[in-house]
Amino acid sequence: MESWDEVRTAFQVARAGTVSGAAEKMGVHHATVIRHIDALEQRLGVKLFQRHARGYTATEAGEDLLRVAQATEDQFSQLLSRMQGSEREVSGDLVVTSLTSLVPRVTPLLVAFQAAYPSVVVRYLTGERLFRLEYGEAHVAIRAGAAPEQPDNVVQTLTNLNFGLYAARSYADQHGVPENEAAFAQHSFVAQDDASNRAPFNRWLAQNVAAENVVFRSNDQTALTAAVVAGAGIGFISLQEAGMRDDLVQVAGPRPEWSAPLWLVTHVDLHRTSKVQAFVQFLTARVRDGGL
Repeated sequence: MESWDEVRTAFQVARAGTVSGAAEKMGVHHATVIRHIDALEQRLGVKLFQRHARGYTATEAGEDLLRVAQATEDQFSQLLSRMQGSEREVSGDLVVTSLTSLVPRVTPLLVAFQAAYPSVVVRYLTGERLFRLEYGEAHVAIRAGAAPEQPDNVVQTLTNLNFGLYAARSYADQHGVPENEAAFAQHSFVAQDDASNRAPFNRWLAQNVAAENVVFRSNDQTALTAAVVAGAGIGFISLQEAGMRDDLVQVAGPRPEWSAPLWLVTHVDLHRTSKVQAFVQFLTARVRDGGL
């Protein structure tokens, strides 16, 4: 069997007689239960349950499968006990994902976490695409923008990233800086290339700076920051990053409408595991004490 989790879900549905009862017993969202049952029936090519107004009733094929599940329940419980004992040690791989632009801030925190928990191997995956927690692509995601809405995710507010408009000192020495938005037409800007990007400051710049004034574009915030530092033009940089440099001049900001919220996202099935809880508590404490 390719997925014991799906069989175990079917076993709990048969016991409870309802999706909601099984979800409560397993501590997962009801959508997870339905997905497991649908995937198992599709894989086996048979119906395991009859759906009706009062709940779920096992078919003959379902009864056959559930007898096997019942026989192995004790063995599975023993296996879980051994695994949970290992989990209490906070060990194994911890997969964390974020936008590439957060690498300079997140990496030191991951290094500090690994030093605190030497039995953990940290895997840090970055990129613009959303890694799918429900498919096991990552244990923890740090996401920006609108609050994630996937039903199986546990979403916590992490912090806000505040941004300002900056120019390199070399740019300011050569071109000066605009005193107000009316003077933007006399300056060069660095901007996001992806028109669908939802970061508030990128949307604001697209609405307030003429396209002909944008001389450098990229879909990577790290590249945009590097372009500003190199003197290509004026662009958005986070206050924390700008505060670590002495070669930048603040042109404007910060403003509330430029702020980008950060979210800490875990999957409901893994949220209570020891290594995920250890990392969530570690990260939130560090952000609370020193920011991100």
